[in-house]
Amino acid sequence: APGGSSANTLYGAALFGSSVIFCGKVGKDTNGDIYERRMSEGGVRPKLGRSEGVTGHAITFITPDSERTFATYLGAALHLEKADIFLQDLRDSKILHVEGYQLEDKQLREVSVHAMQFAKEHGTVISLDLGDPGIVVRNRVTIKEIIREYADIVFANEEEARALIGLEPSEAINSIAKLGKIAIVKIGKYGSHVKQGNTRYKIPAYEARAVDTTGAGDMFAAGFLYGICSTYNLRICGHIGSYFAAKVVEKIGA
Repeated sequence: APGGSSANTLYGAALFGSSVIFCGKVGKDTNGDIYERRMSEGGVRPKLGRSEGVTGHAITFITPDSERTFATYLGAALHLEKADIFLQDLRDSKILHVEGYQLEDKQLREVSVHAMQFAKEHGTVISLDLGDPGIVVRNRVTIKEIIREYADIVFANEEEARALIGLEPSEAINSIAKLGKIAIVKIGKYGSHVKQGNTRYKIPAYEARAVDTTGAGDMFAAGFLYGICSTYNLRICGHIGSYFAAKVVEKIGA
């Protein structure tokens, strides 16, 4: 996938056969052209605004334990505006998926909340991937409010869950499920917890020879959301997500 948390998730969902639209902003440069082309090649319909800034990019550092660290420059993505949101497409969609990286910058947060408010008014399911524990720590109160007000599905890894709630994953999921409707807490090679109301599942991780964990959580979300759109139960959705997360860690890149 070309990169970016929600872009990776939508790219993955498109590979499963879902009809997917990606809304974002890139620069008027070669990287912007490449990004748009790569998304299209993956089956995503990219509706990208263009700005004078350069296209955002990230440098990824992979350590011997297969974990990764990002150095990011958001570039043109910071210039996303409310006018860039295609409301008719949003109205016609089953799910709006938003990443936590959209919730730190004030302007991007306002655009995201605008989209979520519109989605809520028109019955579109709202999915939020917390994305990064640092963002959660710095914006904990705001993110909790957004989850409580808008989110139907919340994805978090164990560090993000701990940052949001202050508890270990097996306990944090109870609080997250009370904030939203469906909560998913991913715990790497130990699988994941999925909860809705009083129904809770422990989803095992599938065996994998991990070389790079980049995009594992994004692909989990892709599989899970594909399952939701296909009206599978939560256990099956979790297994789909877990299986495809295992596949993506076996190669370099998302």
